[in-house]
Amino acid sequence: MQQVTQLDFSGQKIFAGIDVHKKSWKVSIRSEQMELRTFSQNPSAGELSTYLKRNYPSADYHVVYEAGFCGFSHQREFSNAGINCIVVNPADVPTTGKEKQRKSDTVDCRKLSQSLSKGDLTGIFIPCIEQQDDRDIIRTYNQTVKDQTRYKNRIQGWLHFQGITFGESEGRYWSNNFTNWLKNLSLSPSAGQPLTLNFRVTYRPGAWYWPPPGRCVFCPGRRVIRKE
Repeated sequence: MQQVTQLDFSGQKIFAGIDVHKKSWKVSIRSEQMELRTFSQNPSAGELSTYLKRNYPSADYHVVYEAGFCGFSHQREFSNAGINCIVVNPADVPTTGKEKQRKSDTVDCRKLSQSLSKGDLTGIFIPCIEQQDDRDIIRTYNQTVKDQTRYKNRIQGWLHFQGITFGESEGRYWSNNFTNWLKNLSLSPSAGQPLTLNFRVTYRPGAWYWPPPGRCVFCPGRRVIRKE
C-alpha cells in the first residue's frame, strides 16, 4: 500500500511579492531561507490565495505589492481570505544599483518578496471603504475645479484674441452677470464655436453633485456638510 505524505507548512512563513499590472501579475514566492518559485498569473487575488493555500497549506502567508493604479482592492481581498497583505510606497523599497540597471517584472517581484522576508518593508495606511470614498470625492472635486479653471482661462484667452474686453474683476469671479454676458455675445457661428464648446464643458447642468446626500466631507480649510 502506497503511503501518501500530506504537506504541512505549520509554523513556517511564506512570502509573496507581486508586481501588479492590468493584464497579468508577476509573483515571486519564497520561504524564510530561499526562493521557491517565480511565475506569471492572471491579475487575481483570489487565484493567488488559492495557489498559496493549495501548495503551502497551514503556512503563515505574507503578501506585498506596490501602491499604484489598482488601489487597495487586492489588499482587501487577501485580508478577507485570511492572508496578511501590505501595500508599500514604491520609493520605500530598497533597491540596489544592479536592480535599477536590469529592471524587469521578475526583478521587481523578487525584490519585494526578499525585502518582505527580511522585514525591510513597512506598509502604508489602508483606508476603510468610507474613507477611500471620501478621498475620491475630494480628489475628484479638486480635479474638476482645476479643469473648470483651465476652460475659463481658455475662454478668457479667446476673448482677448478676438479683441473683446471685459473687467478684470468679472473675469476673476465669473458672476452670473458675466456668464450671461458671455451667452449673449453677438458673434458669427464660426467665431462663436470655440466659445460655445468651452462654455458647455465649463457649465454642464447637473454634472456635479457634491457631497452625496447624508455625507459629511472635510476639505482643506473648510467643512462641507450636506444633509438630505
